[in-house]
Amino acid sequence: MTVRRRSLLLSAVLALSVGGLSSCGSPPAPASPARPAEPQELSAKDIVQRYKPAIVRVENDFGTGVKVGTGFILSEEGRIATNLHVIAGNGKLRIKLSNGTILPVVRIIAIDEKRDLAIIKVESETPLPTVPLGDSDKVSPGDSVIAIGNPQNFDFTVSDGLISSVREDGGDTVLQISAPISQGSSGGPLFNNFGQVIGVATMIYTQGQNLNFGVPANYLRPMMSSKGGESAADFAKRFERPAPANGQVQIMREVPMHKLEILKGCTDKQFAKVYTGINRAIELGAPLYNEGDHEACYGIYQQTAAHFERDNSMCKGLRDTFGVGLLKAETKRDFTRKAWAMRDAFDGVLRVLVRKAQAQ
Repeated sequence: MTVRRRSLLLSAVLALSVGGLSSCGSPPAPASPARPAEPQELSAKDIVQRYKPAIVRVENDFGTGVKVGTGFILSEEGRIATNLHVIAGNGKLRIKLSNGTILPVVRIIAIDEKRDLAIIKVESETPLPTVPLGDSDKVSPGDSVIAIGNPQNFDFTVSDGLISSVREDGGDTVLQISAPISQGSSGGPLFNNFGQVIGVATMIYTQGQNLNFGVPANYLRPMMSSKGGESAADFAKRFERPAPANGQVQIMREVPMHKLEILKGCTDKQFAKVYTGINRAIELGAPLYNEGDHEACYGIYQQTAAHFERDNSMCKGLRDTFGVGLLKAETKRDFTRKAWAMRDAFDGVLRVLVRKAQAQ
């Protein structure tokens, strides 16, 4: 075959190739990346079956007794979220898995005293089951919520309800829920209906009504990225916090600075009612505190706050503020700190009322 014939043959083949491509259309475009699957709604039963292995019983053994709480595993290597007040003190910390395995807490990764949160660490020879965190910023009143915990004398309970209110206080968010929470369930997960943890169960208030609260799960995210922390032994020593030699407990005041917006929709009559009620409570409670009866002082403050919190005729901003004050007080570990926490809440309300009056 001559060079010319080879050239003609090559040209014919190329022509046929191009023609074939043209007759069949353009080459298929590269496939676009698959969109992430939308989360699927789960029943309460599905959530329990799927995530029960990742929910743990937290035990704080003081030798003379054991304080019990709940936690949930966030990483396969053993990072667990719970409430700070569950692990506070100089006891020996351990967790109990749903299969009965007991693991000692070896490290406290991070704590958030203001929001009563802690990330603790255990070591396991095998990867541990985990729960996923949801976006608590997307939570709204009326959303479904499922609480799972370890109340006293029981290893596992489930309750469901709704997000009753999303409360704002001094820049912090608190979730009020209708799902019942029992003693010992502090630190347990609050799931949405997609099986994502959107909150941490924090407390129950039972004087006259049932108020259950949770701390939004998004506050856990920066804590999970912490590289520091301390050993469980060092943490126990630090949180033993013996009283000063004079017998007085050192108190750090945390009076919230509220924005005037919390008074939106409130009437002058409500302002006067709250102002008078708080001052009356302080007049009765402060002398009792000074005489050493901190429990009685706290009882007066607590009853006053609860009265305003459950008063449906009161404007929402003030009701929410009293509810958050009750929440913070109940997380304190003794009546001295509880009384001061309520006094801080009262002083914060009084200050914003005074500012409102001055602005009018």
